[in-house]
Amino acid sequence: MDEVDELWGQDRRCIPHRSKVLHLRKMPDTTCHMSISLDGFVAGPDQTREQPLGMRGRELHSWHLDDERATDADAAAAGWLMRPRGAYVMGRNMFGPIRGEWDEDWRGWWGPEPPYHAPVFVLTHHAHEPIEMEGGTTFHFVTDGFDAAYAQARETAGENGVDIAGGASTVRQALTAGVIDELALDIAPVLLGSGERIFDGVESFGFEPVEVLHSPLATHIRYRRTG
Repeated sequence: MDEVDELWGQDRRCIPHRSKVLHLRKMPDTTCHMSISLDGFVAGPDQTREQPLGMRGRELHSWHLDDERATDADAAAAGWLMRPRGAYVMGRNMFGPIRGEWDEDWRGWWGPEPPYHAPVFVLTHHAHEPIEMEGGTTFHFVTDGFDAAYAQARETAGENGVDIAGGASTVRQALTAGVIDELALDIAPVLLGSGERIFDGVESFGFEPVEVLHSPLATHIRYRRTG
């Protein structure tokens, strides 16, 4: 089994919970869940088809890839990661390794039945017809930017909420837009030195921790938006 099969074949989404009531009704949440190194990288350098998380990027995900050191804390964090959502937003690099024009029939990393089971809105500069998969996942390709993709996801998700599925650029845009209600970070005791960051250019954080779990493989922190 190669790295791609191992990574995407298990918790394959490695790929909000606002309690405030507005106008007397609870608003649906927007969530985001990312594994991250101690020095702030969510993927290593030199991402390729064979190494979708870049050099050493897999080390960030040992906590949910059947490492024998995993504990109940890791299982609980995996539950946060895998909870169903009404729609997802992801970047094109998260969807696959193809750059530029669509020159092959790529249908995602996840096989015929992706783990989303809901509409997924993929940011891209190149138009593509929707791709319907087994199990309820349909990939929709949005060329009008993050705000348009997020608006479509919110409308589609209804009361089931939206998840910002990655990668780094899409998460940065979501943080800058202030749409994330709940952010979960799995902080691995790893220094990557370079790669893809999610906080570059984000001027303020605006979250507070509401739950912290830990194991030898990661410290799992669930943050909720303040205010």
